[in-house]
Amino acid sequence: MYQSLDLFRTAGAMASHAGARQAVVARNMANADTPGYQAQALPSFRDAYRASDNAALRATRPAHIGGVDQTGLARVRAAGAEPAPNGNAVSVEEEMLRGVEAQREHSRALAIYRHSMTVLRSVLGR
Repeated sequence: MYQSLDLFRTAGAMASHAGARQAVVARNMANADTPGYQAQALPSFRDAYRASDNAALRATRPAHIGGVDQTGLARVRAAGAEPAPNGNAVSVEEEMLRGVEAQREHSRALAIYRHSMTVLRSVLGR
């Protein structure tokens, strides 16, 4: 029942995006000492959503004509950090901050989901 509500799909997409951001941060941290490794970044969900074509129609079901697929809103890109003498462009401090941002984004998505479930339960009288 609740899968067809846009709010739940958006909260789910936001949580998935935060997980993807955290995976990119973890990969960067794991390669912090790898010579020549270029740090990668994934934009925030808000930035990715704003960059997508918001004015277009959204698909409410797979057969909906003219809908926009909401998956894959953002792409991993180079972080653009200044490389160290060994060519590594990972800044541990920046990665820590990106990790915190991803955690906050995930917590926000879960809070939206929980609140929406509370509203639904209230409406249904449960």
